[in-house]
Amino acid sequence: TIFLHEECDHVVIHRDINVTDLESVAGRDIKASSVLLDGELNGRLGDFGLARLYGHGIDPDRELDNHMVFIIIPIITSSYEFLKKKLAMFFKIVSLIVSSLFVVTNSEDFGFIYNGFNRANLSLDGIAQLTSNGLLELTNTSRLQKGHAFYPTPINFKNLQNGSNFSFSTTFVFAIVPSVLPGHGMAFVIAPVGGLVDALPSPFLGLFNDNTTGRVSNHVFAVEFDTLQNREFNDIDDNHVGIDINGLKSVESKTAGYYHGVKFDNMTLASGQPMQGWVDYDGVAKQINVTLAPMNVAKPNAPLLSLLYDLSPILNETMYIGFSGSTGSVVSTQYVLGWSFEMNGIAQGLDLARLPKLPRVGPKKQSTLLLIALPMISAVVVVIAFSVLIYYVGRKRKFAELLEDWELEYGPHRFKYKDLYIATKGFANKELLGCGGFGRVYKGVLPTSSIEVAVKKVSHDSKQGLREFVAEIVSIGRLRHRNLVPLLGYCRRKGELLLVYEYMPNGSLDKFLYDKPICALSWNQRFRVIKGVASALVYLHEEWEQIVIHRDVKASNVLLDSKLNAKLGDFGLARLYDHGSDPLTTHVVGTVGYLAPEQTRTGKATTISDVYAFGAFLLEVACGRRPIDPRVSDEDIVLVDYVFSCWSRGDILLSIDQNLGNEYVKEEVELVLKLGLVCSQTDPTTRPSMRQVLIYLEDIVPPPLPELSLLQSSAHYTSFPGFDHHLSMSSSFSPEKVLSYPSTDSNSLPFTGP
Repeated sequence: TIFLHEECDHVVIHRDINVTDLESVAGRDIKASSVLLDGELNGRLGDFGLARLYGHGIDPDRELDNHMVFIIIPIITSSYEFLKKKLAMFFKIVSLIVSSLFVVTNSEDFGFIYNGFNRANLSLDGIAQLTSNGLLELTNTSRLQKGHAFYPTPINFKNLQNGSNFSFSTTFVFAIVPSVLPGHGMAFVIAPVGGLVDALPSPFLGLFNDNTTGRVSNHVFAVEFDTLQNREFNDIDDNHVGIDINGLKSVESKTAGYYHGVKFDNMTLASGQPMQGWVDYDGVAKQINVTLAPMNVAKPNAPLLSLLYDLSPILNETMYIGFSGSTGSVVSTQYVLGWSFEMNGIAQGLDLARLPKLPRVGPKKQSTLLLIALPMISAVVVVIAFSVLIYYVGRKRKFAELLEDWELEYGPHRFKYKDLYIATKGFANKELLGCGGFGRVYKGVLPTSSIEVAVKKVSHDSKQGLREFVAEIVSIGRLRHRNLVPLLGYCRRKGELLLVYEYMPNGSLDKFLYDKPICALSWNQRFRVIKGVASALVYLHEEWEQIVIHRDVKASNVLLDSKLNAKLGDFGLARLYDHGSDPLTTHVVGTVGYLAPEQTRTGKATTISDVYAFGAFLLEVACGRRPIDPRVSDEDIVLVDYVFSCWSRGDILLSIDQNLGNEYVKEEVELVLKLGLVCSQTDPTTRPSMRQVLIYLEDIVPPPLPELSLLQSSAHYTSFPGFDHHLSMSSSFSPEKVLSYPSTDSNSLPFTGP
């Protein structure tokens, strides 16, 4: 309007007549219906049907007639000198009308409903997508991925008069369809931004990462539908609903289910069946209610979760609402079928009949054509059936497994030998990843889920202790930590035990340390690996339901994923015992150079013997060489002796890996080397616990070093009378490397196995 009045070549009055001269223009019909909006909602003044032009400084020479009567203030035609002021007043009125249209979007009564998501305008990222039939698919069968779907514009959650949050209500129908085993779950989320870019999929549900979970500054409210138990976040089980505020440690959670009158019926989140959830917040009573039920069941009167909590400090003035899902080592496809939301009211009920159908799961129905044709080709079928029978019997013998009654209780953790055979292409040599004292390790892809796995074939001859060993394997399979290689299950066939692990694409750490590696790790990468392994050992020793002694901590048992994150693996030697009890194992097992001196004397492994092995591992990573290396000079053959010698001479940095050059943090390297010496002390009572070790590593605090006389090498072992006989007479089954002790005049190293 200013442009028409003052900045154009002529004065323009918006009017509804044809322009026949170029002297002046006046607009005489400014109203809301004459203002058009472009694709970005920019105002465009139009409808010049009543416009008239006249020159700057010249009064119009005739009366303005045929003008429109404005809805609010009529145009006064008797005076032209105030015409511009009147038009300016009309422009203000139009502005108020337009602004009022936009206030509705962010008003207290905002709401929406999606009965299916065909042509829905949602903000998607990650692997989330809208299917052709109107499903919102958050995740699919891709591993270690996340998917987000948010309403595209922010919503006003705050009452500006008193600073409290409005009440809100939402309901949605969703389904979690597992691939083989239930994977990670999904969550309804209210967040300050519409894209959680830095969030990680596993185990953070696509909401947080290692650095952000638990921060007060997150301003994130979520309701999780979790199908994986993660003790790091205090999950109650692997089938629960939880209220999360700024982190994944739920402030309130309960096993999934619903109240049918006074009776509570359990539900399985990863059933593949659609179910409906309700999330209601009373801004006056400060109460959060979460309700769950099967899709065709009306909303129960009693909620599953009810929590008194003021969300005013959590929710900002404007927030985004939506859903987040993620996958991990095992995957689930997560769908949302419909969604309704209402501010300061009850969410409108979904029309269940209009919701899209879930994809069909399972094999298609057999065609009836075959049943009709069977009588006509019975003779051919008999011949084919006989041939198939012969073939099936042969294959059954080939893939025959040992399955005893007591193993049925471990069914979910047992793989079929046939599936592992197909996965590894018949255990072909080209799929071989490596060999060791336990057997061979093969790469494979499970035919039922396309998951990459590592299959270890362990040979055994004795049945004694096998039941207990399988029980421990299944127990270890329930370990969940970001720095542990997940043990997915096992299979037993004839004289073999097959262990199935998650596949790590970068292999073991030792490939990046020894013998002039093609790609040497930087110090930052090594230090991150060290802290990751330390965190895993703290979890095994203190944070799981039982104490787990790994008994074989070394670089070759530390695997690296695609991002070079450390994963401690190879639990073939691991043993479990309850907190507060003593371990009963009396086998001397492990690798020379990592064995604690007291373990060779008593045969008993403890968490402190794991600390000793971790000390050797620290020196191994920092120095880039094995704990015992016969290729170096005699005085330096034992790594801990060499580092100790450098430290006693006041030049401990002389022992570091030459591949690091000058690219390292001096304080961190000195900390790791000195901590390696402290963990390698011969007296087990002077070694720190793994939690103390982790505190030193995280805070970069120098460990308390004892006197030089107490830090003596423990790499040289002494044979004790009768000890060799004790080892050879032990008969309990354990598919592991058992040390033997030859005479002292032997030139070979005192162990068997790699």
